Amino acid sequence: MTDPNLYITIASAGLAGLGIVTAASLSGWRGWLQLKREQLEADRQERTPAGPVASAGNRIEMADLRERIRKLEAIAAGVDL
Repeated sequence: MTDPNLYITIASAGLAGLGIVTAASLSGWRGWLQLKREQLEADRQERTPAGPVASAGNRIEMADLRERIRKLEAIAAGVDL
């Protein structure tokens, strides 16, 4: 049992196994980080408006529709304008 080749072989196999486990762990860590980056990017894109900014014409049209709704609600409530 005092053969030096046995100890060198066991140490080499242990070192190779440790290297394999380390490489696999590093690969998994990088994959997890990439997944989190993609999730953050998807959340960021959900929060930002995708459509164009409202133009002056759209805002005027929305104000006109609000005024019409206000008048209709007043009529329904029986208020005389």
